Amino acid sequence: MVLAMPTPYRRIAILGGGPAGATAAATLARAGMDVALFARGKRPPIIVGESLVPAVVPYLRRLGVEEEVASYSTWKGGATFIHDREYTQSFRFNEVRGAKTTYSYNVPRDRFDATILASAQKAGARIIDHTGRGEREPGTQRVRLTDESLAASGFDTQPDFIIDAGGRGRQFARLFDIPTIDGDRRDTALHAHFEGVEVEIEGNVHTDRLEHGWSWRIPLPGRVSIGIVIDSDYIQKFGDSPEEQLDNFLKHDPVIRDFALPATRVTPVMKYTNYQSRATRGLGENWAMLGDAYGFIDPVFSSGVLIAFEGGERIANALLTGTRKALEDYDAETQRSLAAWQRVIRWYYDGRLLTLFKVGNYVENTLIGKMMSFHFRKHMPRIFTGEDATNRYSLGLIDFMVKYALAGNDPTKMQIN
Repeated sequence: MVLAMPTPYRRIAILGGGPAGATAAATLARAGMDVALFARGKRPPIIVGESLVPAVVPYLRRLGVEEEVASYSTWKGGATFIHDREYTQSFRFNEVRGAKTTYSYNVPRDRFDATILASAQKAGARIIDHTGRGEREPGTQRVRLTDESLAASGFDTQPDFIIDAGGRGRQFARLFDIPTIDGDRRDTALHAHFEGVEVEIEGNVHTDRLEHGWSWRIPLPGRVSIGIVIDSDYIQKFGDSPEEQLDNFLKHDPVIRDFALPATRVTPVMKYTNYQSRATRGLGENWAMLGDAYGFIDPVFSSGVLIAFEGGERIANALLTGTRKALEDYDAETQRSLAAWQRVIRWYYDGRLLTLFKVGNYVENTLIGKMMSFHFRKHMPRIFTGEDATNRYSLGLIDFMVKYALAGNDPTKMQIN
C-alpha cells in the first residue's frame, strides 16, 4: 500500500509489542509506513486486563481479528457488582440504550496479545524480537534508538519518530523526568487463575466489594481469573510471598471465601504495585508515550485495553496527518481520557458510585424513576461500556448524580477500605 498523505514521519520505531504498540504498528503499516515494532517474546504468564469492555470490539473488527479472538475467549454479556454478602447488582450490555456494541469478551491475555501482534505483522510491520531502548540526544529534547536497538531495527539511520509503548517501565518519562499525577490509593494487586470458582452469571465480569479492598472474578475458558486489590500494608500480614498472601487472604475474607475455598489455583500469582499514575505529558519533539507507558489508572472498570487501542489508533492517525497540531491533539485527548477514567474510579473507591447504584435500583421502580430511566439508561451505563467514557455530558451527569442524588445515604458505608 502506498502512503497517500504527506507526512514527515515515514519511519517509525515502536518500543513495546502489547495491544497499544501493536495497534499503532498495524494502523501505520497498513498506510505504507516503515514500522519497526520491538516486541521481546518473553511476557508474564498472565496479565491484568483480561476482561474487555464492549467499546473494544470495534477495534478488533478493524484489525480483522474478532473471529479469532472469539474462538478462544469467553463471551461477555454484562457485569455484576457484589456490594456485600446480601446485595448484588448486575446489568447486561444489551439493555444499554443506544449501545453500539452489546457484548464483549473475556480473553486469555497470552493468546490475545499474540493475536494483536500478529495483526501488526500481517499489516507489514517488522516484528523485532529485541527489547527496544531509547536514549536522550545530549542537549536536546529528542530521543534516538541506542546503537544496539538501531542495529536490530532494520533502519539504516535513526527513525523519524519513536513511540514508547513498553509498559509501566516508562522509559521516556524517566529520560525526561516527567512528573506524574497519581491516584489517592497505594494498593497492591494480586492476580492468579483458578479452577472450581463459582460466578453469579456466566460470562459476566464480577466485581466484589470486600471488607478490605475489592476483587475481580473473570470467567475464562476452563478457569476463572481472580484478583484482589488491597492496601499494600494490610496484605503483608497474610504472608511473605505473593502466593502466600493471595491464598491466605482468599481463606480469610468473608465475602470472597464463599466462592474461593473450593477453588484450586493453577497459575503463579502475579503482583502489581505501580498503578493509578499518569504522566503530565506524553509528547516530545520526535517521540510520544503510549498505553501503560503514558498512564495506568486502575483495573476496576477494565479500561486498560480500551485505552491501549484508543491510543494506538490515535497516535497512528496523528502521525499519518503529519502535523504538530495532530500530535498535540493526541496528547490532549490522551490526557482527557486518562483523567476521565481516574475521576470515575475515584467515585468507586469513595463509595459514591456504589451508593448511586443502590439508590438507582430503588428509584427506577418509582414514577419519577420510570420517567427518567430512558435518559439515564443511555448516558450512565455507556461510561462503563467504554462508549461514552470521555463524553462530557455523560460524565457531567454522573458527576451531578454522585453529588446530589444519593437520597441522604452516607457513601462512606460503601467505600472501598
